[in-house]
Amino acid sequence: MQAWKEYQSANKDRFLNELLELLRIPSVSAKSEHKQDMTACAEAVKKRLLEAGADKVDIYPTDGHPIVYGEKIIDPAKPTVLVYGHYDVQPAEPLELWKSGPFDPVIIDGKIFARGSCDDKGQVYMHVKALETMVKTNSLTNNIKFCIEGEEEVGSPNLGKFVKENKNLLKADCVLISDSAMISLDTPSIDIGVRGLSYIEVEVTGPNRDLHSGVYGGAVANPITILAKMIASMHDENNHITIPGFYDDVVVANDEERKLMAQAPFDEKEYKDDLGIKELWGEKGFTTNERTGIRPTLELNGIWGGYTGEGAKTVLPGKAFAKISARLVPNQNSDKITELLINHIKKIAPPYVTVKASLHHGGEPYMTPIDSKAYKAAAKAMETTFGKAPIPVRGGGSIPICALFEKELGIKIVFMGFGLDSDNLHSPNEKFNVENFYKGIETIPYFHKYFSEMS
Repeated sequence: MQAWKEYQSANKDRFLNELLELLRIPSVSAKSEHKQDMTACAEAVKKRLLEAGADKVDIYPTDGHPIVYGEKIIDPAKPTVLVYGHYDVQPAEPLELWKSGPFDPVIIDGKIFARGSCDDKGQVYMHVKALETMVKTNSLTNNIKFCIEGEEEVGSPNLGKFVKENKNLLKADCVLISDSAMISLDTPSIDIGVRGLSYIEVEVTGPNRDLHSGVYGGAVANPITILAKMIASMHDENNHITIPGFYDDVVVANDEERKLMAQAPFDEKEYKDDLGIKELWGEKGFTTNERTGIRPTLELNGIWGGYTGEGAKTVLPGKAFAKISARLVPNQNSDKITELLINHIKKIAPPYVTVKASLHHGGEPYMTPIDSKAYKAAAKAMETTFGKAPIPVRGGGSIPICALFEKELGIKIVFMGFGLDSDNLHSPNEKFNVENFYKGIETIPYFHKYFSEMS
């Protein structure tokens, strides 16, 4: 609509500056020292929602970080869209790899560099400014609710309780999420599913203390060596996961779906050059896009033990640790996979070490139906602003609360992400294209328009 375009054009600089202000708040949910920053960020989100035209915004405390709830109800009889997102961000370490301060946002070559710029503050803020656009132009055709949490990056441990206790508050006709990516501005796409997650931590203990590696080396098992061998054994020569039962419940994509995925443009050389690698790696028999979308994975996220400080210290460590995650696909269950992982690790541990393993967090995989009103509205909105229909793709990441929303609220989810896989999510120098930010603000109002027309 012309009124939207004119309003967004007149206010685009303010929209961007407000986002930069939000990015300066170090809302790292994983670190206790940022507790006050988390509260400050929740307050900032509340303030911006009220300024955008929300009638009611409340901050709900949890046993962890607070949840921001807001709403704009124009008519209870009209359709309601629940927008979900998160204001917490990943830790910024390693800091030395950032080219600028992770919480000192800069714009270089049309890209916003800052932690949270894409995941997920930038994408959440598109919805805030889309609300403002519709309210200020008196063109909102449906009700909008917001559920913006502060613990997505640590597994959303308190969101489930909040949703169960506030079903009437959150009652809606669909959930709209922008916490995902698209192929590019030239080739728009919509995620039709995200993978689940099982994340565990392992502790391997050998001797009862760190030992002199000269006196005891060769006679006592080194926990780091043993842990490394255990981890290496969990993939075979075809990079297939060797844990018994791991693939039992995997829904294998049919030829038609794999053919559809193959339509997405993929430049292998560009992909490798961007990552600075010479060759790709993965499960034999599947393409890169299939490996990151329709297949489950097992990854080592961190490993440590012994002396890692400056200089040398010749020790045989008493302990070694690792963080391991599995990405899951339909119909795998995170509780079942977690149990498989923990039991397998204990089973393969040799007798000269002891092993402890515990769950950090998990979540279920989710698929959204492409025949739903929400998906059709999202596809039509993107076709309107991009000039071409979006390609349905499978996302490789995880959003733990998706299955929970559907179970508790009885409604479907639609993903409409405007980030890119190359935006360095969870990595140093996270970025978000300014053009993508504006494109999201341009497109989202059309989703609400079309969804209300279809409902």
